[in-house]
Amino acid sequence: MGNTDTKLNFRKAVIQLTTKTQPIEANDEAFWEQFWSESVTCVQDVFTLIPAAEIRALREESPSNLATLCYKAVEKLVAAAESGCPSQREQQTVLNCVRLLTRILPYIFEDPDWRGFFWSTLPNQSEETEIESSPLAQSLLNALCDLLFCPDFTVQSNRKSGPDNPEDMGSIDSCEYIWESGVGFAHSPPHNFQHDQHRTEIIKLFLTCFSETMYLPPIADAHTVPNQWIQYFTSTDNRHALPLFTSLLNIVCAYDPVGYGVPYNHLMFTDSREQLVEGALQVLCVTMENESSNHNVSVDGTSGGTAMDAQSDTGGPDNLFVNYLSRIHREEDFAFILRGITRLLNNPLTQTYLPGSCKKIQFHQELLVLFWKMCDINKKFMFYVLKSSDVLDVLVPILYFLNDARADQSRVGLMHIGVFILLLLSGERNFGVRLNKPYSVRVPMDIPVFTGTHADFLIIVFHKIITTGHQRLQPLFDCLLTIIVNVSPYLKTLSMVASTKLLHLLEAFSTPWFLYASPTNHHLVFFLLEVFNNIIQYQFDGNCNLVYTIIRKRNVFHQLANLPTEHATIAKALSKRGKKFVQLTPESGKDLPTMEGAMPAMEAEPGTLKTTLAATPIKLKPDMRRLDRMTEKAAPDEGHSELTLKELATSTGNINIQPPSEIQDPDSPEHNKPKAKASRSVPNSPPGSPTGSETTAKPPLARTSSTSSSGGSWVATPEWVQSWKQKLPLQTIMRMLQVLVPQVEKICIDKGLTDESEILKFLQHGTLVGLLPVPHPILIRKYQANSGTTMWFRTYLWGVIYLRNVDPPIWYDTNVKLFEIQRI
Repeated sequence: MGNTDTKLNFRKAVIQLTTKTQPIEANDEAFWEQFWSESVTCVQDVFTLIPAAEIRALREESPSNLATLCYKAVEKLVAAAESGCPSQREQQTVLNCVRLLTRILPYIFEDPDWRGFFWSTLPNQSEETEIESSPLAQSLLNALCDLLFCPDFTVQSNRKSGPDNPEDMGSIDSCEYIWESGVGFAHSPPHNFQHDQHRTEIIKLFLTCFSETMYLPPIADAHTVPNQWIQYFTSTDNRHALPLFTSLLNIVCAYDPVGYGVPYNHLMFTDSREQLVEGALQVLCVTMENESSNHNVSVDGTSGGTAMDAQSDTGGPDNLFVNYLSRIHREEDFAFILRGITRLLNNPLTQTYLPGSCKKIQFHQELLVLFWKMCDINKKFMFYVLKSSDVLDVLVPILYFLNDARADQSRVGLMHIGVFILLLLSGERNFGVRLNKPYSVRVPMDIPVFTGTHADFLIIVFHKIITTGHQRLQPLFDCLLTIIVNVSPYLKTLSMVASTKLLHLLEAFSTPWFLYASPTNHHLVFFLLEVFNNIIQYQFDGNCNLVYTIIRKRNVFHQLANLPTEHATIAKALSKRGKKFVQLTPESGKDLPTMEGAMPAMEAEPGTLKTTLAATPIKLKPDMRRLDRMTEKAAPDEGHSELTLKELATSTGNINIQPPSEIQDPDSPEHNKPKAKASRSVPNSPPGSPTGSETTAKPPLARTSSTSSSGGSWVATPEWVQSWKQKLPLQTIMRMLQVLVPQVEKICIDKGLTDESEILKFLQHGTLVGLLPVPHPILIRKYQANSGTTMWFRTYLWGVIYLRNVDPPIWYDTNVKLFEIQRI
């Protein structure tokens, strides 16, 4: 009963605040004390007892009361940070102030007139002190940072506690209180459940402060001015910047959700660290904006500095978090970070004999963003990752997530970030070399069973994405094939399954009706031909499976070389676009078996939560290099077959990085449904529930094609077809076929062969030295950051954070503008 009474008193105070016609004086301590006394004991109480409508009413009708409430809450936090929260009562006051501000801040950000309130000087100040006083936001951030290193509140005290030994918060060295051992800190403090909870609540408030970005529209002009909250938090004005960065990074990379591996331990014990790790990860991702990552600062490993030198000769970026990350250089630090990220990325893939016995984390999207930012900001880290086979521990979970999400439109953002990471890595030679390691980790996935390398695994998953993924993945086709092109010169032994998949893609993409349907579809054929040329020119000796598959499918190349260019033929080919499916019947007549326990990805059901993101403008920087021919023998692979391909050319949309081309069958029920309009109304259920909301990011930038194809106005012409047909790089393949086909046919006739293993053995020991054209230079297309991708990452990340923070639902029912909240 007592608890109910105190909540009732808190509710009365809220009503009094919103209904009083006269402003309540700031010095009325008895009234204001009601909001942070022990009336409420958890953040859920605050969110329940202060409804959204009343916060808006307070903002519109009693603005002075709202301003005083914020001011008094910050004042309490500042006082507590100075005193060090020695008593339980003061700690409860701090937590309630934090919860109150977490509840109110989003409603301040949604009103442009209020957005600058926290950056104005404190109210009720005389003119003399007003000049010297700092903005409310700075006071709040400074106090929160102090509180994150407050002994016996958020960290373990290094001194004997008690009233006779208070620690002076003003002179405390927070570097001694870093939360976890790892980068730049060797001591591992004892795990304290209460400290983790207090840190988590403060971190939630930090995220809320930084979320002003959510209330700006997704146009470049709205984001020209940096987020002031993040800018101050990561600047030299924050005396805790280094220990904070180190604590956040170490707490994430040291986290082990499995622990000692006791089955079902997560059901028996509360894991206080998971929420803390998730919040720390989100703060790290949000604060490390990449706009200044063009001038990466790296410390030479022989310089004898600390893990992160405080200053560098070149100055480095103004954002200290970016600066610190860019200057991590010790191999033991890289090993710690990579080990932590791969442990967490591989956690959702963990298989046990006891269903549900292993704790599965849910923040893999934020992990991928962190890994992306680390590779982009600290090139030494990326080279360390690529230096050993450890990069494959990142590759396998990414391919797992891509395959799992390919048919779910709610996870198109996850598809983009996964492909972007692989595109970034594929720009380096070492990545292609590492792919030759045999693939032995059997993750249950609905892909054909194969025996081969990680390169085979990558190609098979990409084939699955292209052939069975949803239509909004079309803008990624260029990226997927670019990755394969980048690694192709280094692939020593492709399996028969992967070889068949590559030829199957060429067969589908080279059909006339598909080539003539869009002004850019022929680019996909060029990519695939470049893959075959690279492998034949540089890795012929080990790739008998691919060579054999090319010989079997030689008609595809002959048809490409003789592609018709007449008006009548083009019109006839285009008339076939009305068909939904074309069965490219494989010789075996059946699909390959899938791994035991594999579950196919499901289509997004009506009413599911969706994060829809625009296609991303990507710039690729060509890097020309020539590779020495490598000759290593390969063992023939077993078993091969083909899958049918869903036709892709039922619309005239571009297949390009941007804009997206929606491919819909005119006869499908989805096509005939009326499209739901973007609704600004908020869904009835919280954004984390099965019937939650959809966040749709508006396109950051639109790239117009030089040849207009909007509204069906573009039509393939004989001149256009001829312009690219004559550039098809078929010479190497045709020359190989010219030499090998007669030899293979002669062996089959002479020896009466019916077993392909004998042919593979012949091809394995064959050679084309001196018979092929001079090896062409290898073209590596490297990812290059631009304003479009920066905007996309910002939108995607905040969309993920919005959807992940549902307890409490911090931004639910607020007027978010960075993406649309749609009702399904």
